[in-house]
Amino acid sequence: MTGKEGEAPVPDGPYFFLSYASAAGRGGGGPDPDMWVGRLFEDLCRSVAELTALPAGTPCGFMDRGPRPGGDWSEQLGRSLASCRVFVPLFSPRYFASEWCGKEWYAFAQRAIRHRAATNRPADAIVPALWIPVPPRQLPLPAEQLMFDHRDLGERYAADGLYALIKLRLFAEEYRRAVHCLARHIVGAAHTGRVGPGRPLDHRTLPSAFGTAAGPRPLRVTVAAPTRDELPEGRDGVYYGQSPLDWNPYHPDTQRPLALVAADIAGSLNYRPTVASFDDESPPGEEQEPPARPEVLLVDRWALRDENRRARLAALDAADRPWISVVVPWNRDDPQSRAAADELTARTAATLPSRASHGRPACRAAARGVESIDAFEELLPHVVEAAAQQYLKHAPAHPPAGRAPRRRPRLIGPMDHGPEAGHRTVQPHDALDGAPDVEDTDDSQP
Repeated sequence: MTGKEGEAPVPDGPYFFLSYASAAGRGGGGPDPDMWVGRLFEDLCRSVAELTALPAGTPCGFMDRGPRPGGDWSEQLGRSLASCRVFVPLFSPRYFASEWCGKEWYAFAQRAIRHRAATNRPADAIVPALWIPVPPRQLPLPAEQLMFDHRDLGERYAADGLYALIKLRLFAEEYRRAVHCLARHIVGAAHTGRVGPGRPLDHRTLPSAFGTAAGPRPLRVTVAAPTRDELPEGRDGVYYGQSPLDWNPYHPDTQRPLALVAADIAGSLNYRPTVASFDDESPPGEEQEPPARPEVLLVDRWALRDENRRARLAALDAADRPWISVVVPWNRDDPQSRAAADELTARTAATLPSRASHGRPACRAAARGVESIDAFEELLPHVVEAAAQQYLKHAPAHPPAGRAPRRRPRLIGPMDHGPEAGHRTVQPHDALDGAPDVEDTDDSQP
């Protein structure tokens, strides 16, 4: 099924996907441990059906009733995640402890990230529901940054969650109201989010959106690219902007700068990313302090025609900084990059020989060149985790004595160009994830 001109195609799968932490396996015999979740699902399907004009035979929702962790990721589950219009995570403490649920969230989030990359507009297609309320401080970053007010579904619901309302007859009216309001939010998100269909993913290769450690983790995304005003002679400026952070090598397939796409992907892995320009970084050897965070460095191969940048990148490649993962994106559909492929590939190999030949396979492949947005989205989670693992190996266990962490000024994102470019702030504006900070890395700042 297709959408209106300029909009993403309307998926042909279920209207919503209910993601929940199964209680199966917690005790033998007795009634179905997920009976109450099943009843909620059926009630939600009825409410969504009443609020829509879905064609006959179109499924209202999908709830995985098959084998849970330890079993197979069924083909139907994969297809439903790739084709549903709205993702409905059922919050509970057990939900955020479940790697399986984290994989489901991550799989859907990649569709929303792709939508935002292609349109540069947010996709508010995740509608959370409270099964058992979870304190905000215990939420992973992807859940924390959802712009959703649970009080819209009722004060009793916000305080006690659907599990209490569905089990106690005293709260039957509050339960019906909460389900109806939740269905309205799902229908609204389906019409405004317009997330296009994706491809079924292999759960064995998927990370969890909830991360592998408690709390959001810091990550820096750094860009080595020229601005539109300093391009090599003859280079098309359509891929560049006023800042290195505007670089968008996969144009026209994407409308969002690549640094922000990378930050979106990192945010979906429970990292709190900042973005910065490589031109503002201290050259290797001048800063002897231990690493402050893992880092992903995005390198434009055309930037290697600038001898100063090329020398600094070569010095970084030779330095012992394994917590910095290097990614070299390029666009196989860019005619200039194809025509200069031999030269640019040779320059990359000569500048980054260590990164292209050492480390994990994904990191080596990323340093040799990533020729499409699909390949970039597939490789980046592995590159991020490799940088994080190396950071944990090399970071100090405690901050140096007598040194308090220095707060850096925050600048505005690269899509906004106001009159005072040196002193601006990024504000979160997406229901999927917050906008990343853009760091001022000038050490002369207080």
